[in-house]
Order: sequence, then C-alpha cells, then structure tokens
Amino acid sequence: MASGLFALLDDVAALVKVSAASLDDVPAQVAKTTGKVSGIVIDDTAVTPKYVVGLSPSRELSIIFQIAKKSLFNKLLILTPAALVLGYFALWAITPILMLGGAYLCFEGYEKVHSMFSKHPEADPEAEQMQTITPEELEQQRVAGAVRTDIILSAEIMAIAYSQVVGSPLINQIIVMLAVAVFITVAVYGFVGLIVKADDIGLHLAQKDGSPAIQKFGRGIVQFMPSFLNILSYVGTAAMLWVGAEIIAHGIPYTAHLLHELELALASAPVLAWLAKVLACGIGGLILGFLIDQVVRLVKKVVTGRQ
Repeated sequence: MASGLFALLDDVAALVKVSAASLDDVPAQVAKTTGKVSGIVIDDTAVTPKYVVGLSPSRELSIIFQIAKKSLFNKLLILTPAALVLGYFALWAITPILMLGGAYLCFEGYEKVHSMFSKHPEADPEAEQMQTITPEELEQQRVAGAVRTDIILSAEIMAIAYSQVVGSPLINQIIVMLAVAVFITVAVYGFVGLIVKADDIGLHLAQKDGSPAIQKFGRGIVQFMPSFLNILSYVGTAAMLWVGAEIIAHGIPYTAHLLHELELALASAPVLAWLAKVLACGIGGLILGFLIDQVVRLVKKVVTGRQ
C-alpha cells in the first residue's frame, strides 16, 4: 500500500516537472510569435491613426481606447477560442478563412487607392458626409471601420500565434495566445496613441519655459506631424494591399512557392528581398482588389436591375 502511494507521488512529481518545463518554454514561444507577427503589427499601427484624422483632438485618445478595447475583446474572446477550436476540429478551415479576410483587405485597399485618384477637389464625399451627420455618429462610423479592419489583421496575428504552438500542450497554447493578444494590443494602440497626440506634446514643449533647444524641438514636432500622418495614411493603405495579398499568396501553394523562390533568389540582400516581396504583394493586392471591385459592381447592377 505504501509502495503504491509512493509510486503515485512519484508520478505526480514527474508530471509537475514536465508541466513546469513546458511552461518554461512559454516566454520563448511568446517572443518567437511576436517576432513572426511584427510585419502585421507595423501594418496595424500604420492603418489605425487615419481613423482619428479630422476628428476633435479631445476625442482622439477616447477613440483609440474604444478601438483597442474592441480589438482586445476580439482577440481574447473570439479569435483565440476560434483558432483553438478550428485547430482541433477543422485545421484545414483556418487558411480559407484568412484568405477571405485577405481579399477584404485588398478590396478596401483598392477602394482607398481609387478614391485618391478619382476624387475631384470640388467633391469630397467624406466632407459632405461630415456635414450631414453628427460628430458622435461620425465617431461611431470611424470606430466601426477601424474594428472591421483590425479584426482581419488580428485574425492573422492569432492564426500565426497558433501556428507557433500547434504541437505544444493545450495550456501552453492558451497562455501563449492570450499573452500575445494582450502584448500586441497594448503595444500597437499605445504607440498609435503616442502618434496621434505627438502634436499636443510638441505644442506643450514649444510653449514650455525652458531651453530654446527644447522649444525648437517642440515646434519641429508640431510642423512635422501633419505630413507624418498624411504619409502614414498612404503607408496604411499600402499595408492593406501588401498584407491582404500575402495572406492569399501563402494560402495558394503555387504563389507561396513563388514568394519563397523570390526570397531565396535575393537571400544575400535581405532588405532587398523584403522590399521585392512587399512590392510584388502590393501590386498583386491592387490587381486583386480591382477584380473584386468589378465583381461587386457587377453584382450591384444585377441586383438593382432585378429590382
């Protein structure tokens, strides 16, 4: 009886050691996963600030907080459980779902590029819309638009996070994915908040009684930020096309092979390889977005024609 009890205790101790060793891998897995999604994090950071441009400065941080809160909710309570369930019951379904999200990003990116070149100075649809709705309604629309885009990027982040822990124990999978969700959300929206309030920081430094160098630095920030936000909006649009096309390309064996071959061909110049891949995906995303737009227009014509 005693020997049986000691054997049971030995088994429990061995199980505890294995579990502890497994949990020791969690920080490394979190760090590895964070590195893998760094490109999407940059895209998410570039896309978000445009949703507060033109709104009241006093509401900027509140809007960013609303988007961040919904983004974290989606990652923790929708995307992480969905990835774990799909990974267990239907691993094959994750890639098609991500590809649909990638197609949406290409479509949205193309729409923004199209509006840049087709918009006439005398006709600004967004400006007209701002005159017909209240600031509260416009804020709600901006938040809803940001969350729609964010959930696609967040889904890709969580899918990559899951791919890094597929062979790990379930407890590791849950801890790593939750840690990545929290860390990425705080990092992205913390930095976005800093970007959108940088002009206020610069104004404070420019007016602060202190050294002329600090005041000059503050004035430089104020003068630089409008141009920076404008550039960032273009970067965000390009990021939608790039990320959307790359998601789709990795879901198709032939195009995934082509991207891999492109990276191998330029392996001696990593920066050039990255730029070539981004350019290829950006052009591909623009073409795909155009094709989707044509299909959407055709469907609308058919539907309105029947009515």
